[in-house]
Amino acid sequence: MEFRDQVIRVLAEVLGDKLSAEKIKQVLEKPKDLALGDYAFPAFLLAKTLHKAPQQIAAEIVQKINQEHFEKIQAVGPYVNFFMDKSQASAAVISTVLRQQFSYGDQDLGKGGNVPIDMSSPNIAKPISMGHLRSTVIGNSLAKLLKKVNYHPIKINHLGDWGTQFGKLIEAYKLWGSEEEVKADPINKLLEYYVRFHKEDVAHPELDEKARGWFKKLEDGDEEAIRLWKWFRSESLKSFMKIYEKLGVEFDSFNGEAFYNDKMAEIVSILEKRDLLKESRGAQIVDLDKYDLNPALIRKTDGATLYITRDLAAALYRKRTYNFVQSLYVVGNEQTNHFKQLKAVLKEMGEPWSDDIHHIPFGLITQDGKKLSTRAGRVILLDEVLDDAVQLARKQIEAKNPNLENKEQVAKEVGVGAVIFHDLKNERMNNFDFNLEEVVRFEGETGPYVQYSHARAMSILRKAKEEGHVLNEQENYSLNDPESWEVITEIAAFPKMVKRAVVEYEPSVIAKYGLHLAKAFNKYYAHSKVLKDDEQLYARLALVKSVATVLKESLNLLGVHAPDKM
Repeated sequence: MEFRDQVIRVLAEVLGDKLSAEKIKQVLEKPKDLALGDYAFPAFLLAKTLHKAPQQIAAEIVQKINQEHFEKIQAVGPYVNFFMDKSQASAAVISTVLRQQFSYGDQDLGKGGNVPIDMSSPNIAKPISMGHLRSTVIGNSLAKLLKKVNYHPIKINHLGDWGTQFGKLIEAYKLWGSEEEVKADPINKLLEYYVRFHKEDVAHPELDEKARGWFKKLEDGDEEAIRLWKWFRSESLKSFMKIYEKLGVEFDSFNGEAFYNDKMAEIVSILEKRDLLKESRGAQIVDLDKYDLNPALIRKTDGATLYITRDLAAALYRKRTYNFVQSLYVVGNEQTNHFKQLKAVLKEMGEPWSDDIHHIPFGLITQDGKKLSTRAGRVILLDEVLDDAVQLARKQIEAKNPNLENKEQVAKEVGVGAVIFHDLKNERMNNFDFNLEEVVRFEGETGPYVQYSHARAMSILRKAKEEGHVLNEQENYSLNDPESWEVITEIAAFPKMVKRAVVEYEPSVIAKYGLHLAKAFNKYYAHSKVLKDDEQLYARLALVKSVATVLKESLNLLGVHAPDKM
């Protein structure tokens, strides 16, 4: 149990009828000075209820409270100050981590339930840009976090392999493309045609009509349209897989929009049977007035279906296939209204599991404060960013540790890890500006800083081993110095942080936690002679081993490697 929870529990035992545990949690303070204890409860909150002086209330609470697990509990004016039993607590925390190792923080919130995660989902025939980074790494981290608490995540790359953009692309290819050009440089050439289409159609609006015609042909199974579409798709997937490999992200399914083409008729049929489809200007809609939402457009005037029709088919397919307990969609904040409509239509269709669908929105990555946009040609290719990050990491490794073995592998783990960590340390709803030099720094609030802290801990353990000091389970891991206490309290908080990250669908909780633990450990290292041969040597080494374990697991939950040497 985290120390704060112990304090709340013992206070709730004596104040249960006067103050709830939830209220105690809200008001419990952490004194800035350790001399005033680890936690402080303000007794003056009860003065009106009990009609007594706060000092008297504080003194009475101290008399009634169970002091087990505490060094002391004392009344100081209107406060009850709690001093944890540091020797007992440190030994309990360290021995738990050493025993459980990377299972430390595991919980059974999910009972093995399936959770499909719709993530990444790039569009075929367009390169994976920095705009796709967030969905990919947030989704991957959520999958790892869910697994940690015993859900069964299913990572689905719902490829953008259908839709009117393919009509545009085919029209652009027929006008300006050549097979030789595409074969030589598929993704970049296809993007070039797509961007040109959007420039040309400003002056030539008839191009849009032709593009719509090509997409209709595609939907109707036209041989040439299908051939081009399949070709664009296979070339794109080859390119995508190289980038996913660099990021260390794998998927359980690549069923994209096209997969649901033969499953949409059932959706339309269900909507018709339930009398939910209404005619509006020649199109067919579902009225969502009672949800304060715009109508959901199911079929356009030309009979072509829309994103929401496919997403309804996908939701139904996933429920039938996986019988999910939750279904997550890691998709940008700008799609919030779409997912509200999706859930509302499913509810109208009589599907109670629509409440188990959760949109996990996120903010934008900007450059110089401006949104990145494929149409406008403002594309920062993720592949190039990752390569540049590895190069920057390599330079710093050369400067800091030129004789490091496996330099190339470490540079990849640090460079790519830096990009992932930087994304995930930002609360997902926040927009953030991307500056690669800041991201790959070894100092400050960066991924390399946390990785370096882990490598430092591993270096201390290697040195101890060289000097003949090897940890064993018989040692007493009690520590009671102020320097180690800050580290112990951070380690003790890890399981709670895991739970919070899962409940809030917020990987930044773990990234920030990793930074706090790394800072506490580096401060401890600066103030303590870890390898001093005295009676607490093994307790200090056990603490260092615990730090290394929890830092590595924190990074792993973010999808970031933790090199043993840097």
